Amino acid sequence: MELRDQIEEVLRTVHDPEIPVNIMELGLVYEIKIDAATGKVKIVMTLTAPACPVAGDIINEVETKVRALEGVTDVHVHLTFDPPWNREMMSEEAKLELGFL
Repeated sequence: MELRDQIEEVLRTVHDPEIPVNIMELGLVYEIKIDAATGKVKIVMTLTAPACPVAGDIINEVETKVRALEGVTDVHVHLTFDPPWNREMMSEEAKLELGFL
């Protein structure tokens, strides 16, 4: 399995505690950059709200789980609110699960 696939798979195990859907399906992960030569990974992501009370927990979980993957030497999570998250960024599956369709 490619490292990108492994990263995406592990990110699907990270949930926003306030919403029972993983951060990938919520559309919170904007970008995953992998430097294959060094094993460094940069993840650009957002949160459902800038004042999210569990922001630190989510970021720590992302860093810990991605860093644990074989071949990853370092993880940097860059938090951004540009563009701000909205419901349209969710997958169809997430919208169905949360009753937005």
